[in-house]
Amino acid sequence: MRIVDRPSPNHDARPEGAAVDILVLHYTGMKTAEEALARLCDPAAKVSAHYTIDRDGCIYAHVAEERRAWHAGVSYWAGTRDVNARSIGIELVNPGHAFGYVPFTDDQLGALIELAHGILARHPIAPRRVLGHSDVAPARKIDPGELFPWKRLAEAGIGLWSYGAASMLDEPIEAALARFGYGIWPDADATREEAIAAFQRHFRPSRIDGIADDETRNILARLLAA
Repeated sequence: MRIVDRPSPNHDARPEGAAVDILVLHYTGMKTAEEALARLCDPAAKVSAHYTIDRDGCIYAHVAEERRAWHAGVSYWAGTRDVNARSIGIELVNPGHAFGYVPFTDDQLGALIELAHGILARHPIAPRRVLGHSDVAPARKIDPGELFPWKRLAEAGIGLWSYGAASMLDEPIEAALARFGYGIWPDADATREEAIAAFQRHFRPSRIDGIADDETRNILARLLAA
């Protein structure tokens, strides 16, 4: 694992007593890695992450894990409205949907898995709290997107994936999503459809339509039972 120091000035103290118990994954969404690194380290931009992983697997360290990086923005998960205060943020170099979205590389994913294992060893982050930016900000964000291999991460012991026989959801989809962690209006700014689409982008990327069909409901039921 290659880690290069590329410090960002964009960070502050975490609130006293705040547990670091969320891991948020992003894509950079810029044309080049250097553009993304420059922005994450630009004091005028007021954004940062703890780490960025380039497409060759090189990891850039920006902010110490004990500090709050500014990566999630307006966000919500399971009652937490300051996701930055409780999370580690990792950016993956990818042009994203605006500049020609492409699959993530094996080198990149291998580095992410190794880095994430270390983070999970240092912080009490439950599988349900390994998330994408789109999970914590479904009204605003779609990264790391439908090409991100969440199943591969889960098989490496990082995060969740849905396995097993069909399971019936015996409550409204809004209530089940909220119980899983998603923020839906009035608790957060996402609509029902935006939250469903974010869930699908993570757990059923083959079809992202914001419709609570039987497959979506079954996947959610299995995850809630996990």
